[in-house]
Amino acid sequence: MQDRYFIPFTEEMKKEYTILIPNMLPIHFKLIMSILSTDGFKTELLETSNAQIPEIGLKYTHNDTCYPAVLVIGQFLEALQSGRYDPHKVALIMFQTGGGCRASNYISLIRKALAKAGFDYVPVISFSLHGIEKHPGFKLSVKLLHGMMYAILYADLLMSLNNQVRPYEINKGESEKLCAQWTKKLGHELGTQRISYKKIKKNYAEIVKSFAAIPIKKEDRVKVGVVGEIFVKYSPLANNDLERFLISEGAEVVVPGLYDFCLFFVYNYMMEPKLYRKKVYLYPLWKILYKFLCNKKEDLSRAIRAHSNFDTATPFDHVAHMAEDLIHHAVKMGEGWLLTAEMVELAESGCGNIVCTQPFGCLPNHICGKGMMKPIKELKPDVNIVAIDYDAGASRVNQENRLKLMLANAKKLKAEQKN
Repeated sequence: MQDRYFIPFTEEMKKEYTILIPNMLPIHFKLIMSILSTDGFKTELLETSNAQIPEIGLKYTHNDTCYPAVLVIGQFLEALQSGRYDPHKVALIMFQTGGGCRASNYISLIRKALAKAGFDYVPVISFSLHGIEKHPGFKLSVKLLHGMMYAILYADLLMSLNNQVRPYEINKGESEKLCAQWTKKLGHELGTQRISYKKIKKNYAEIVKSFAAIPIKKEDRVKVGVVGEIFVKYSPLANNDLERFLISEGAEVVVPGLYDFCLFFVYNYMMEPKLYRKKVYLYPLWKILYKFLCNKKEDLSRAIRAHSNFDTATPFDHVAHMAEDLIHHAVKMGEGWLLTAEMVELAESGCGNIVCTQPFGCLPNHICGKGMMKPIKELKPDVNIVAIDYDAGASRVNQENRLKLMLANAKKLKAEQKN
């Protein structure tokens, strides 16, 4: 049934409209924007972050609405009400998986909030591989998806290297500056040049070498992994700039990349014939795609190993089997079994201190995250996990105090292990 607030994004709009994008992963989305520009789209990333955003979101949605939806709606409406844009010349876009959790209702919630605020004429585009909606002016081609794959790989690499260098750099800010320079350079290449895999692999090597050349002072810092609901896990707006806080408290932050989240969905589709005996004829195609994507990830890891001592990501095949004794692969709502597997993978790779970020009331993540903490601790007795709820009414001071307690326990355990 068509959403009664649905406004199609037309071919004519594509020529004149600017598409506003909510900020979840700044590096990733900037590179994805470059790919969209190759097809003629004009986009802008909303990087606003202030106390008004959740307040505006709550004003136009129910207070029980999923926290990421509150923030996205608040950020969109803050932009439309700010006077910085002509509301009649902008469209909004929401990236969604189309799964069985509340996130699949974001589009409807955004449109209802726009109508309440007097912007019911603003088109809202659903960016989903499920094809939830059709827009004449916004179509995802194989070429665009191919480019986005490399954008995500590039961004995962930059995010990982930045996190491994930033806590130890002698000249503060050098790592983030280099990250910004590479984001701009790669964005220009992806947006203006034909994609060459030979060039991409060359860029991998150059990126790794450039970060390895940053002068660092090696300190004995505690490693802290960050997992959880995808928006709160990555978005500085949603998690109160969690990474920066952890670094300021003497930690090195480890964040699993977005590429694994994409592989998670491909893996689930590949497993459907085995689990449900449905669409068996598609299994060979999903298997080929899965192997192709895994090989691309391995090429990236190979470049890191060849040119540095930086840590590389665990092969996804291994990640997928890490939590088999704890949770079934049929559990795939939200982040599903991947959330549990990421915690086990972090613990096995030497990062036994984990922050599990969750929107308050997010049932899939409370089951697969908070609900799996006890069995993970039974499997890995030394693991140190804290679940932090994020919500418009949550106290930032309380969140940071709990994080400080987790870090204090981590440092105490580290000292005991040395002795």
